[in-house]
Amino acid sequence: MTVSARTNKKSLALLVPMYNEEESIPLFFPAIKTVMAEVDVDYKIICVDDGSSDNTLKMLLAEASKDEHVQVVALSRNFGKEAAMTAALDYVEADAAIPIDADLQDPPELIGEMVAKWREGFDVVYAKRVSRDADTAMKRSSAGSFYKLFNKLSQIKIPENVGDFRLMDSKVLEALKCLPEKDRFMKGIFCWPGFSSYTVEFERQERAAGDTKFNYWKLWNFALSGI
Repeated sequence: MTVSARTNKKSLALLVPMYNEEESIPLFFPAIKTVMAEVDVDYKIICVDDGSSDNTLKMLLAEASKDEHVQVVALSRNFGKEAAMTAALDYVEADAAIPIDADLQDPPELIGEMVAKWREGFDVVYAKRVSRDADTAMKRSSAGSFYKLFNKLSQIKIPENVGDFRLMDSKVLEALKCLPEKDRFMKGIFCWPGFSSYTVEFERQERAAGDTKFNYWKLWNFALSGI
């Protein structure tokens, strides 16, 4: 495991892919920093700009210039969230990492509980949505059908209603870095290494700002890619 050179604290990396999130950024950083001030870890916020066409990269660089906790990775164009998350993994030098969305639908307040379960000895701490009431009826139905089909076809099961938001120990991260897949389906890739796991539940909120970058066509292609 990697241990902070300055202290005996554990270290944690937050992995944040961003694409055109200029409206979310002013809300995201204050929320994250408030939570991390209460969590006894050294931390980095690794933000990957996925070829944004708005002011996302400019705002991220401004944030990094005034806060040593913020690290910015800029991709040359828009490659998609799975590629951006893979890029973020390459920059992790920490005892554990948590992928988290910038729109605050993944509640930062859950990080403390996830870290506590990790300290108890769990290598992976899943964050599971207790309901999908915020989704449309079509999205709830299609999501449920996807999980059932995927888990019927695959020997590696993915937990239902669990997204990228999870804590992963460094041993899990090292296993992930060994996977060479070009077509990346991170929900499946994150589950493949195994290791001991625990699940915490949460209510997923509406986006704090901005609009989702996914549409049904992209979600359909994403589901086919995963299968």
